[in-house]
Amino acid sequence: MPYYDEILEFEPNLDGSDLRIGIVMSRFNIDIGEGLLGACTAELKRNGVLDSNVLIATVPGALEIPLTLKRMAMSDQFDALIALGAVIRGDTYHFEVVANESARGILMVQLEAEIPVANGVLTTDDEDQAIARMSTKGTESAQVALEMANLHIKIDEIDL
Repeated sequence: MPYYDEILEFEPNLDGSDLRIGIVMSRFNIDIGEGLLGACTAELKRNGVLDSNVLIATVPGALEIPLTLKRMAMSDQFDALIALGAVIRGDTYHFEVVANESARGILMVQLEAEIPVANGVLTTDDEDQAIARMSTKGTESAQVALEMANLHIKIDEIDL
């Protein structure tokens, strides 16, 4: 194992100029989804991601997001993926099932496929909360995807 005189540290890097990003958006609560998507794609573009390097797939609801993410991850065409959607609390236990299982599925894709996946699925008590958070969450999801993709590329390049 090589010896280094100093500790290696990677700084956050949001440069998306050479990155390929896949986005899966739930159409359930479509207005919130579109708000998330608009903020997300604007942030990707602001950080240099070319339109031609972004693929957007829509699915019926949050529970369908993980399967499409996994298909994208297994294609080896993307440096990072982003999940977008909104699960808004209703009067039944269904909210908890959808919120928990979609989050678990998104995490499992990330761990099994070893590709960064930004979880931009909002879970809120009501539509007003979702509207208030959608722009920030969409932007942050893009930033997470870019930072994690660049970090994984750097980790793959090091030779300790």
